[in-house]
Amino acid sequence: MTEPIHWVYLTTAPDQLTAEMWKELLSSNGFTVMVRAGDTASYLGVFAGPTRILVDQSNLEDASQFIQENLDSEALR
Repeated sequence: MTEPIHWVYLTTAPDQLTAEMWKELLSSNGFTVMVRAGDTASYLGVFAGPTRILVDQSNLEDASQFIQENLDSEALR
């Protein structure tokens, strides 16, 4: 039986397109990732505002280290 996923906050991307690129980078390196676009505006299409990235709690430390090592520090502000 598969363990349930416990989603936890990893970081916030400046917009949904960036979040989707970061998600793909993380996913292609073995992390379980979900993009959570901001609140009510996301149903209208691509969200131009800050977008949260969530990972499985069991991967949080490794995923955090991965993005710090592989993404520009300016992108993570």
